[in-house]
Amino acid sequence: MSKTKLLLVAAGAAIALSAAYFAISPKPGTGGGEAVAAVQGVSAEPVFAASFKDLDDKLQPLKQWHGKVLVLNFWAPWCPPCREEIPDFIKLQDKYGERGLVFVGVALDEKLKVQTFADEIGINYPILLGEMEAVELARKIGNRLGGLPFTVVIDRNGRIAASEVGGLSMARMEKIVAPLL
Repeated sequence: MSKTKLLLVAAGAAIALSAAYFAISPKPGTGGGEAVAAVQGVSAEPVFAASFKDLDDKLQPLKQWHGKVLVLNFWAPWCPPCREEIPDFIKLQDKYGERGLVFVGVALDEKLKVQTFADEIGINYPILLGEMEAVELARKIGNRLGGLPFTVVIDRNGRIAASEVGGLSMARMEKIVAPLL
């Protein structure tokens, strides 16, 4: 099977899982997100071993953000809960960036679609382009079902502090990251 076909199959599965999640989950800001918890036994090593191209086609190693509070968000422009949470991530990046917080988005879609959405909404943090390697990385660090969005918070010591499949409200994300700064 070609790389394009594999990506389409993965995207189709992610769409189905995201749609199912969106249909049954609480909306951001409504008290959902209780599934976020410290992740025991899941190593962040695969994160810091990975590299993805950015929107300028430059390879970006994730290890460059080791030592920061890293919020790694797997998302796609076609994913409704992804689109809902990103404006809050932009605000939190502005608020806490100088204190060592960095959001990194790993987009699972075509470069042009990702770039268009990022420009439209004004994303102020690094956006990387993921393909099958990103889907596999997300699985290794806890996204067993492949749903989107999938967010992992890694502390300054390189340990996974929290993860969640599904949209996160600003209040919930701030509650997770603020104590780590």
